[in-house]
Amino acid sequence: MYKFFFKSFIDKCIAIIVLLLASPVILVVFCLLGIANDGKPFFYQKRPGRGGHIFSIIKFKTMNDRKDLNGNLLSDAERLTPIGAFVRKTSLDELPQLVNVLLGDMSLIGPRPLLVEYLPLYSERQMKRHEVKPGITGWAQINGRNTVDWPERFEMDVWYVEHLSFLLDLKIIWRTIFKVVKSEGVSSGTSATMEKFQGNS
Repeated sequence: MYKFFFKSFIDKCIAIIVLLLASPVILVVFCLLGIANDGKPFFYQKRPGRGGHIFSIIKFKTMNDRKDLNGNLLSDAERLTPIGAFVRKTSLDELPQLVNVLLGDMSLIGPRPLLVEYLPLYSERQMKRHEVKPGITGWAQINGRNTVDWPERFEMDVWYVEHLSFLLDLKIIWRTIFKVVKSEGVSSGTSATMEKFQGNS
């Protein structure tokens, strides 16, 4: 009952409350990122949701669109703006995803929505991560976030799907708050973000 009804209802109620409470912060970040990114404060990207359904994720844009002499985008680290680095470190870039929660594309808690290009690379077991809605935070995020390798991260996603419950979600929310306060696991250690998944070897 929780998985198929109450979880979605609770998600939307909390999303509305957080959006209202955080609206002053959202407005400030919106303005600062708009200035830093030439009037583009938001980042939109197609991501697969439950059942592989494709939707547009909304995040604050933490990197500019600077390119090299050949017209190629610079590395993530080179495009990460100072305000963007702060927004990412404090996880404020995730706040716009509350709109995705209200639209029904995402949940507050679940496996993170990854790139569409990864879909054909998953094993049959790894595909189980798409049996539930993707989340703003999740079991993998509180157990290493971007510092764990892909196989371990996917295994944690599947474990969450197989053990989803109200008490588990409460635990994840509680631990997420501490992770955000301590800014743990934002980078992978070798890049500004998580390295791309290349498939199972």
